[in-house]
Amino acid sequence: MNIQELDKKYVLPTYARQDVEFVSGKNARLVDVNGKKYIDFTSGIGVTSVGHANERVNNAICEQLSNITHISNLYYIASQAKAAQKLVAASGMDMQCFFGNSGAEANEGAIKIARKHGEINGEIKKYKIITLQHSFHGRTITTVKATGQEAMHNYFGPFPDGFVYADNMQQIESLLDDHTCAVMIELVQGEGGVEPQDIAQVKALEKLLKDRGVLLIVDEVQTGGFRTGKFLASNVYSIKPDIVTLAKGIGGGVPIGVVMTSLKDVLTAGDHGSTFGGNYLSTSATCEVLDILNELSSSGELENTIDYFHTKLDILFENNKDIFIKKVGVGLMCGLRVKDADILSAILESAKKNGVMLLKAGRNTLRFLPALTITKEEIDEGFTSLNHAISSI
Repeated sequence: MNIQELDKKYVLPTYARQDVEFVSGKNARLVDVNGKKYIDFTSGIGVTSVGHANERVNNAICEQLSNITHISNLYYIASQAKAAQKLVAASGMDMQCFFGNSGAEANEGAIKIARKHGEINGEIKKYKIITLQHSFHGRTITTVKATGQEAMHNYFGPFPDGFVYADNMQQIESLLDDHTCAVMIELVQGEGGVEPQDIAQVKALEKLLKDRGVLLIVDEVQTGGFRTGKFLASNVYSIKPDIVTLAKGIGGGVPIGVVMTSLKDVLTAGDHGSTFGGNYLSTSATCEVLDILNELSSSGELENTIDYFHTKLDILFENNKDIFIKKVGVGLMCGLRVKDADILSAILESAKKNGVMLLKAGRNTLRFLPALTITKEEIDEGFTSLNHAISSI
């Protein structure tokens, strides 16, 4: 059997696989099993933030593997403590961290912190959490219910109670009540169509929630780790949430999830845990990834890359207004809104044939999530291929 046949026979069909198998990569380049080369504008859905086969990350992982991979959270883990220190320092906030293995786990942890805080503070139990329509917060039973997309709720109920969906930022205030413990938002909705929130509305929400004693949770699973130009989208918006969740790009390809919170005394021993969370492997990788990204940011290289990428994206948009409606996004989390789903599918297929990998997102959006280390040469090659792809449909 070939790989496709093995996959179809033994792997549950929860993904609509594309007809390609990659065998190697370097930075923003990929090579498939047939030797065909591609430019990767996806970075594994925002995960390989420092590129494929990053030598520094590989060396850090190999060095750690030669000593110890995993012990358990019953003991001190030096790389976990160091990763937490780096994360807190990069955030510019006074917080502590809990480590898990994914964005969904991070959001589960955030929900538990918010609900315990709502239980132990005040005479009325506060448990309700407001999220936004088109949001995406994970695939577990709780986080899929937190997700404001009705289609994702089919088949999997009954769900935990207490999630309320606002149509937009302005509606949140009218939904607050005495039982609301938190509001959970993405500052740039990823799966919802690479849609940034309005800065003035976000800052007004932050003030409103502080005045009302309601927590603000910001899901930065996709936006965190310099994806939007600063370490957190919260830094871009100049806000200080009570809880921030991270995953994806901070591990550079190794599974990790993090809850960061200023509520340091809410969870106590036994309230939460993770067998694999924050082990030597994942946090050693994260430490090196954070060092690389901090260097990119402080040197100005990341800002230059973002500017160059957007210049190319602007040209593509202006030259193809017959199929693109709007340019969206922040930093290297950006997209082009396409007129309809059929055109979007045709672009994705043609792009793959022309050697450039892209993503789709909600609201018929062509999504770009390149490695933050992508070079000008790789950007040029990718947009040249994409222009050919669009011209051919």
